[in-house]
Amino acid sequence: MNDVTQLLNAIERGERHAAEQLLPLVYAELRQLAAQRLLRETPGQTLQATALVHEAYVRLVGDEQAEAERWDHRGHFFAAAAEAMRRILIENARRKQSLKRGGQMERVDLDEAEPAARDRDEELLALDEALQKFATLDPRKAELVQLRYFGGLTSEQAAKVLGISVATAERDWTYARAWLRCELQPGTE
Repeated sequence: MNDVTQLLNAIERGERHAAEQLLPLVYAELRQLAAQRLLRETPGQTLQATALVHEAYVRLVGDEQAEAERWDHRGHFFAAAAEAMRRILIENARRKQSLKRGGQMERVDLDEAEPAARDRDEELLALDEALQKFATLDPRKAELVQLRYFGGLTSEQAAKVLGISVATAERDWTYARAWLRCELQPGTE
């Protein structure tokens, strides 16, 4: 059992010092996941990788009111981190879209403005809705999408987290992308 798994077990037992010891061990990997995810966002994104990591970490282990979650192993923790990052990005997109907060407005740098730029927040919200629908049909493939797209994991890493072969992960990834493409762009069947 590695250090991360031992610390995750200690957190589950309620040992307060374990959460403080865990962050330095996983920070670099979480930061890399966040940076990979934010690369897919539009330029001018107000959420930085560091803030995304810290918010996800607080949601996973820092909330004293939340019931301690059980992580079976390192991969399970990083899958939960990918899910937390996805939720944070979705919440951020929804907040930006709300009319109350001027969500219909978009900051544009005039030197880099494109005439018909697509709204990434709307795309992210549409993807989240499609992914929720897909999860009811095939939870494993939907989790694979979360790990690959939102978590930035490779096929090999995602396969290990899900406990499936790399070949199965590749087939599932191909199927999931095709299903989501059809769901997000009706008429492309």
